[in-house]
Amino acid sequence: MALKDKSGFCTSKIRLLSAGLLFCPVLLYANTAYGMPNAASCKTLRSMARVYMAYGEYAKAQPLAEQALTLAKTTNASDTELCSSLLDLAYVYDKQGRLSEAEKMCELSVKLQEKIYYKGHPYIAHALRTLSSIYQGQGRYRDARAVLDRAMAIMLKCHLPEDRAIAPFEAEIAGLLTAQGCFTDAESYYMHALDLLKSNYGPEHLYTASVLTSLAELYVLQGRYPDAEALLNRAVAIQEKAYGPEHHLLAPAWVTMAKICEAKKDYAEAERLLCSALTAVEKTQGLRHPFTGEILTLMGQVYLDAGNYTQAETACLRAVDILETSLGANNDHTAMAFNNLARLYIYQRKYSQARDLCLKALNTLESIFDRNHPYVADVLNTMAQLHEKAADVLEVAKLQQRIETVPADKQPAYASVAKDRL
Repeated sequence: MALKDKSGFCTSKIRLLSAGLLFCPVLLYANTAYGMPNAASCKTLRSMARVYMAYGEYAKAQPLAEQALTLAKTTNASDTELCSSLLDLAYVYDKQGRLSEAEKMCELSVKLQEKIYYKGHPYIAHALRTLSSIYQGQGRYRDARAVLDRAMAIMLKCHLPEDRAIAPFEAEIAGLLTAQGCFTDAESYYMHALDLLKSNYGPEHLYTASVLTSLAELYVLQGRYPDAEALLNRAVAIQEKAYGPEHHLLAPAWVTMAKICEAKKDYAEAERLLCSALTAVEKTQGLRHPFTGEILTLMGQVYLDAGNYTQAETACLRAVDILETSLGANNDHTAMAFNNLARLYIYQRKYSQARDLCLKALNTLESIFDRNHPYVADVLNTMAQLHEKAADVLEVAKLQQRIETVPADKQPAYASVAKDRL
């Protein structure tokens, strides 16, 4: 049994703080120059918060991080301490799906860092990486790439391309490229990041496991299921050793496994994995978290493919409600939830509602991505099904012609919406 101190911290969780440092950009390059009255109190609060952050317990980290920021603002704590407090809280809010608040905190931190340090300081690069993650969650992929490119440029002025400090940035770029449908380039970045992680941190490191899971997601999108399964088995073994077999930080791996099961038409196993992920995420992140909505979207998709339309309706409607509320209507994840609901409405012969949802989804996706993005092709396929039901042969032919213009390397094996938001 893990020992606990008077504060309730498990020693196993404290060990995870060092094991999982690369998960949190705020934990890298942590500033140690405090030296001001009351700064020690801020530092202690943030250290306690970071233990919970490393273990994915963001609800417990939140009040500690907020108290640290309040202390930094109301006392004569240094600007460096204020920066760290802002960035810690931005990270927590991002993981909680409170993206507007996270953006505000992170942008304040970046501005303050630019005032304190020189423009090319690596602290700024790590803050920009956090900001990029927030922008991605908001569906602002162009903004995310701009700040990430700036961050990488800063890092390459301070480090050689083969330095281990570059790995998290390459993994972040790979994830962004995957979201944008640039699968070939994404794989190249993932492979180089993994090489750096394995040589510097070892093949059993938690961040190595996280990147393996992300690469597996890419392979699923490409239909490379045996490769994806091999990576997931390695990743899950590492994560279970650190967290235990039922920890919510394993949910992204379970979701990716469920996609493989769906592709194999093993709908019962896909449902089991998604139910496990949903239960874990709802328990720790809440019923309205964006990742909860994304899991429900995929559940709706599985139920539709399995012909379980009653369950599909429950999942689809709830997914749309959560994602539209938490991320807004003009978000790619919300758009794909609309697309799933449209598929259900086609089955229910609610053709007018299905058409409205398809158009809404298509307009959103084309405003975020280029016309050849895989999600665009998914919605066009749904629209083709809709027009086929209406016996509009000419419109079906037009849609199929447009779908065929999407390059083969950008066509996913099936619609995939669930992403690592933890």
